[in-house]
Amino acid sequence: MKLSRLAETLIGSEIIRLGGVINDRIRAGEKIYNFTIGDFDPRIFPIPPEFEGEIIAAYRDKQTYYPPAEGLMSLRQSVSDFLRERENLRYDPAGEILISCGGRPLIYAIYRTLVDSGDRVIYAVPSWNNNHYTHFVDGEHAVVETKPENNFMPTAEEIRPLLKGATLLALCSPLNPAGTAFSKVQLEAICDLVIEENNSRGQDSKKLFILYDQIYWVLCYGNTVHYNPVTLRPALRDYTLFVDGMSKTFAATGVRVGWSMGPAPVIAKMKGILSHIGAWGPMAEQTATAAYLRQQTNIDRYLLHFKSAIQFRLNEIYEGFMDLKRKGYPVDCVVPQAAIYLAVKIDLAGRKTPGGSILENQPAVTAYILQEASLALVPFYAFGASAQSPWYRLSVGTCHIQEIGEMFSRLEKAICITR
Repeated sequence: MKLSRLAETLIGSEIIRLGGVINDRIRAGEKIYNFTIGDFDPRIFPIPPEFEGEIIAAYRDKQTYYPPAEGLMSLRQSVSDFLRERENLRYDPAGEILISCGGRPLIYAIYRTLVDSGDRVIYAVPSWNNNHYTHFVDGEHAVVETKPENNFMPTAEEIRPLLKGATLLALCSPLNPAGTAFSKVQLEAICDLVIEENNSRGQDSKKLFILYDQIYWVLCYGNTVHYNPVTLRPALRDYTLFVDGMSKTFAATGVRVGWSMGPAPVIAKMKGILSHIGAWGPMAEQTATAAYLRQQTNIDRYLLHFKSAIQFRLNEIYEGFMDLKRKGYPVDCVVPQAAIYLAVKIDLAGRKTPGGSILENQPAVTAYILQEASLALVPFYAFGASAQSPWYRLSVGTCHIQEIGEMFSRLEKAICITR
């Protein structure tokens, strides 16, 4: 059957595919420590009770009709106030904020609005889905392969050679999949490159825009501080498109309310694209979000508990991997900084299993730790990195604390194998 070139060449989400395989095995009765999906088990991490109450009230009030294409004005105003109070970002709700059903349609709309076929898109790997979105718009892939010593964040030095003629620079901080974030110095250096590049282009030339995915920005821990391009360099306000929303900040992935902020002319075109797709957030959820974002005391109380619970899990698992490393096992882990993720390394390629077979490559290692340790992780190749990368994303959104010790016991037995 002959289909479109896009349909014939597009690869579905490897993360969703892997999560589906693991869930099928769990439903079949298999015990698996599932750290794959970037989601929350609502039995462990429920949405805020006040937010839940607002959603129920909105449905009881029959808020089930079409919302405006750009989102409810009450919600855009609440988002504007929330950003001003908590991040010192000032965006006009009348034309600089767009609401959608989560962050994905907004990212798609940004790519569609800015990138023509053949335009260069700069993105780092590992990162979430930029390779697929670039494929959607038939863009030129300009890839930065990041390093663990830089916490898998791209640097200005790595980006500089790719800037010539580029249309879009896709950045994410805190980073999915590594759970790390830009330092102030790192992001300032990148911002200065973009300003320099745009100043070098003629008045009628296409400018370089930044897509700044900050969906995890509230979830920073310890001494980690979240920074954004517009606060650091106000000159980038006309060239930065933010992606943000409720899904990660409030464990509300299924509620489907996200927002984008940026220059009004770009936001207007994004609105036009999404109006044809019909990718607006549900009316009741928009109404509820507008009401909940005004409840500052309730938000602070929820985040205090929510962030503490996530951070505890991240730290416990980090220390578990560091303990294995100190014992001489071929593992490593990046210090947790933000989000719900850890970057963990399991480097068993070339080693012999107890059954006598050789783990010839990293996919074989992935299958081995799932089989022998019942541990399910997402390999970094699912985020555009090399298929032979020994690094994985570990997500704690469904982690039961009492299972952490069990998991490490199984993992240590599995990795105690020879070269």
